[in-house]
Amino acid sequence: MYLIGYDCGTSSIKATLLNAADGSVAASAAEPEKEMPILSLQSGWAEQNPQDWWVHLKAATAALLKKSAIDPVDVKAIGITYQMHGLVCVDKHKTVLRPSIIWCDSRAVPYGQKAAQHIGEKKCLDVMFNHPGNFTASKLAWVKDNEPDIYRRIDKIMLPGDYLAMKMTGRLLTTKSGLSEGILWDFANKRLARPVMEAFGFDDAVIPQAVDTFGVQGELTAGAAGELGLKAGTVVSYRAGDQPNNAWSLGVLDPGQIAAAAGTSGVVYGVSDRPCRDEQSRVNMFVHVSNTDCLPRYGCLLCINGTGILNSWLKHNAAGGLDYPKMNELVAAVPVGSDGLCILPYGNGAERTLGNRLIDASVHGLNFNVHTQAHLFRAAQEGIVFAFQYGLGIMKQMGLDVRVVRAGQANMFQSAVFGQAFASVMNAVTELYSTDGSQGAARGAGFGAGIYKTHQEAFVGLQKVGCIEPDASASSRDAWRRAYDRWLDKLNGQIGRAGRCG
Repeated sequence: MYLIGYDCGTSSIKATLLNAADGSVAASAAEPEKEMPILSLQSGWAEQNPQDWWVHLKAATAALLKKSAIDPVDVKAIGITYQMHGLVCVDKHKTVLRPSIIWCDSRAVPYGQKAAQHIGEKKCLDVMFNHPGNFTASKLAWVKDNEPDIYRRIDKIMLPGDYLAMKMTGRLLTTKSGLSEGILWDFANKRLARPVMEAFGFDDAVIPQAVDTFGVQGELTAGAAGELGLKAGTVVSYRAGDQPNNAWSLGVLDPGQIAAAAGTSGVVYGVSDRPCRDEQSRVNMFVHVSNTDCLPRYGCLLCINGTGILNSWLKHNAAGGLDYPKMNELVAAVPVGSDGLCILPYGNGAERTLGNRLIDASVHGLNFNVHTQAHLFRAAQEGIVFAFQYGLGIMKQMGLDVRVVRAGQANMFQSAVFGQAFASVMNAVTELYSTDGSQGAARGAGFGAGIYKTHQEAFVGLQKVGCIEPDASASSRDAWRRAYDRWLDKLNGQIGRAGRCG
């Protein structure tokens, strides 16, 4: 018996075929081999074609089946995780009307700010736990204002994962967690957020019905099954945004537990059992995947847009053909603080932790007589860790407890220097696990389909592969403090010179 999990990321569609009995990976695949393009017709814009996600999902499925040589009949459930906050618009024929405005697109910031003023900032926090910001609802408001012909043709809006589920099942649905990530969920009354709908003038009919994160949400149609090479009737039984799903993948379900990720974006995701919010909405609250009426669970999300993309930019523009392992090897030879070199990793759109300011990335203190290629690589990794620490300070002010941090041994956590810097600066033991988003989606599908009866059963085979202790020596703590203070001084200078986006 097997489960398939799909992870619709910004760069690729990742897929995992999981053996349900022991949690082992039977096969994995990622398509395309090169990163999917991001369309940017204007500065601050970021779009992708949803049809491309489906094409690459089909290719990834074909690769799974070829590598594993299993009988598709043995696939019993499908789970989907996806890049959060995207906007997909379809007409009554389920045809996509325009490219998806994805998570790192900044154009909707002014619309979110105007709506927050109209609703009242306190009411936004009381009802939605967030300002409308640059989230999905604000992106739809941009379409309404700037593309009225397209807006009039919209039958339903969806998140990227909702679109892929529609392609599989023919059903147009979303989830409560998904509505909350679009700032369309009223936490107090557990319904569609009327203040946002009224502020933007949206008709309720454009919002799909919300279903539970776990549970049978539809079955593969004959047409979709034919395209995927799977059995018609296979259930789709889980969908969640990538960061709640990353937390689920790591078993982060209860207060005090923190999930971290450093891929295209950098995320610290904490869990709370009570409502809490940042008055400036720099850190955001969503319905967590494990939330129930009897056992409330809220996800607190800190996001840094310019994380992995900074490392990728250096690889393609400054590494001279070096791969990531070699870059990480060079980083290890540079001391804490990068000999005074600082990098602010904010070059991928407006940053929520900075109050939706667009300050761009910048390099500070570059000395041609001191600094080398390796210093750039080290300063980038430190800058990302310091950006995490800056955001974690906001989360702690909100009252979130930090007891244990868990991360997948992937992306930047493959760098020993990055992992040690993260644990030391955060002053938290950091556990590394052999998992990723697509594996988590497969486990979620198993629980949603009833194959696993408890959360604990769903994590069969999940392996902890490392544990990083903070460097507790006085000299190390002092070095990290000085480096962070120097970085923070540069950040405050840039913030002081920048206005809010829009």
